[in-house]
Amino acid sequence: MSSSTLRKRTSVTARGIAVLAASSLILAACGGDGDDGDDETPDAAAEGDDATGDDTESTGDAPAAAEDPGAPEAGERDLVLKVGTVLPQTGALAFLGPPEEAGALMAAKDINEADVGIQIELTLGDSGDPDNRAYATTVPQLLNADNSVIIGAASSGVSKLFIDEVVAADTLMISPANTAPEFTDWPDNGLYWRTAPSDLLQGEVLGNLIASDGVVNLGILYLNDAYGTGLEAQLTTTFENANGTVVASESYNAGDTTFDAQISSILAADPDALALITFEEIKTIIPALESAGVDMSSLYFVDGNIADFSEDFDPGTLEGSKGTTPGPALEDDFRTELVAGWEEHSGEELVDFNYAAETYDAIILAALSALAANSIEGPDMATWMGQVSGGTGDGEKFTTFADAAAAIIEGTVVDYDGPSGPITFNAAGDPTEATIGIFQYDENNSLVRQN
Repeated sequence: MSSSTLRKRTSVTARGIAVLAASSLILAACGGDGDDGDDETPDAAAEGDDATGDDTESTGDAPAAAEDPGAPEAGERDLVLKVGTVLPQTGALAFLGPPEEAGALMAAKDINEADVGIQIELTLGDSGDPDNRAYATTVPQLLNADNSVIIGAASSGVSKLFIDEVVAADTLMISPANTAPEFTDWPDNGLYWRTAPSDLLQGEVLGNLIASDGVVNLGILYLNDAYGTGLEAQLTTTFENANGTVVASESYNAGDTTFDAQISSILAADPDALALITFEEIKTIIPALESAGVDMSSLYFVDGNIADFSEDFDPGTLEGSKGTTPGPALEDDFRTELVAGWEEHSGEELVDFNYAAETYDAIILAALSALAANSIEGPDMATWMGQVSGGTGDGEKFTTFADAAAAIIEGTVVDYDGPSGPITFNAAGDPTEATIGIFQYDENNSLVRQN
């Protein structure tokens, strides 16, 4: 049947599909005992064993918390922590570069202005993507310059290409945006951490969102890499457990520039809606879908492609379509500082905020772990990353770097909760608390958070 028969979403749940869980919740991977959520909400995550509804499987048990190192030694510090970023200034995820680098700049500024015994020397570097391989130049340069912390990459597929190099150098590596589930079990000697949740969570939330919108038959177009295949698998499992059917799922490879074959194959299966798990290629895919007569309000986006498209497409092109991305709603003051800092740095306006908070918190946590260890050596900092995030130690809650740092210098165990959320690392370096935001495009192709 032709693509013009794609049905508009309804607000009615189809075939007994479960509704979304309550907002600001705990990952199912925590293995906690929280109650299942019953209300449909715009922010969703998984809590306890199965918070996304009776028809959705749990993501399983995560590794236990790391051994707690005890209270930090009291006393003044005098540390200089060199931090290098490997974030996308170019390539398929270049739209994520500005908000992530803005978060890094803001974190360095806040740490240095606190003047509590640690200063950050920040170097911004390009990760590029698997095609242009900018990371292959950036990473060795940063390691040779004795950076103790590498922040990045944004792409799971890119991080896989240099993580072993960073680990071999005994350097702490923290990604603000890697979501591929395989990093949970990566042999990283405890040096790899991420402040973004695994796609086991985003896939659950997205699958239940689509189901709760009344979609029965779903088509999926996804990138054939670690990110795309992992998210596609979890989305499929969740949607089908919610009594939906994935009628077609087609992949493409990084570097592809035409998608007509995949689109034709998916539309031939007559789906009610399309989930698009892509990166920058979305700017080519959207016009192709529109030309094929697809109801553009039936599209679902993910963190790899959800962006402000107000300057890219005619007004109304994406109106009504939805998408998900990790992260809570940002406080106005935080957003204002990000915008001002980015304008000062680049002279450009900051219009997207994806993973800005996760990048900010990655550097804050690295600095707090260095203070707790009184060391800038990667393995020493890694020993304390779990505790300063609240994963061990039952520490005192702090929401600013300055207050948390002052407490560490006094010998206090701290639990930092930042703008990206509680985080609470487990032994695998994964956050065990996270929020997935749900957004909808308005008539200007701009994103409106459904809070």
